[in-house]
Amino acid sequence: MEKVKIGLIQMALKTETDLEPAAIRDAMNEAHLPYIEQAADAGVQVLCFQEVFNQPYFCPSQDKKWYAAAEKVPEGPTCQMMQKLAAKHHMVIIVPIYEETAPGIYYNTAAVFDADGSYLGKYHKTHIPQVAGFWEKYFFKPGKSNWPVFDTAYGKIGVYICYDRHFPEGWRALALNGAEIIFNPSATVAGLSQYLWELEQPASAAANGCFVAAINRVGTEAPWNIGEFYGNSYIANPRGEIEAKASASEDELLIHEVDLAIVREIRNTWQFFRDRRPETYTRLTDGE
Repeated sequence: MEKVKIGLIQMALKTETDLEPAAIRDAMNEAHLPYIEQAADAGVQVLCFQEVFNQPYFCPSQDKKWYAAAEKVPEGPTCQMMQKLAAKHHMVIIVPIYEETAPGIYYNTAAVFDADGSYLGKYHKTHIPQVAGFWEKYFFKPGKSNWPVFDTAYGKIGVYICYDRHFPEGWRALALNGAEIIFNPSATVAGLSQYLWELEQPASAAANGCFVAAINRVGTEAPWNIGEFYGNSYIANPRGEIEAKASASEDELLIHEVDLAIVREIRNTWQFFRDRRPETYTRLTDGE
């Protein structure tokens, strides 16, 4: 297909964080259902949620309570629910979730379900920050997913998660593996990152001749209050132009149709992939 209708859901936390993770999960899953139905009614073909979409961004803490938020993929309750909805609505759904692969082993994950409900696979967040307010190494093992691209009913998609977006190598790897649209579900608060939010990802779209769909949550989350999640989810085209953008503070379903024919047009115009010189880039992988 050349034209694909994308949906991005940004949302504030709907409960207090002193509840048990299972209760928060259920409340957040329920809160997403009207937006999923709205997306289906509007003909959305590929839908993506924000990073760890059905929990708070709990990484300002180092509280092992949050290990209980992790679910199996795809056997857990959230994935099972989304798998059925994907089949019901003939919609590809990208589910960013906290995953337990074995006792004590946890990943920041995005599971991908095709439009017939089949489970296509998952991506594990590769780059894990460990700075004040973002103690992610306490909760997430770094992924090594080999840059999977999912050949869906509506096109070839890749996933890069939040902090990953600061590392240009992964964008390029996903594009070289065939991604036409790369989704970046995030949890990002106002401050230094806000300037980069609309700089790095459109630049990566242009450098790699693909669409980038960036999703960020909204609101504040007590008791940590590390700042305001500033929304502004958007879709950038292979020219690096932002074609559609959501609000800074509201729960919102952003819907926008993209034309995948532009991917070939732009790559044929710029020929960045032809002119790259990987044999000269060994400094990037020498381990230092």
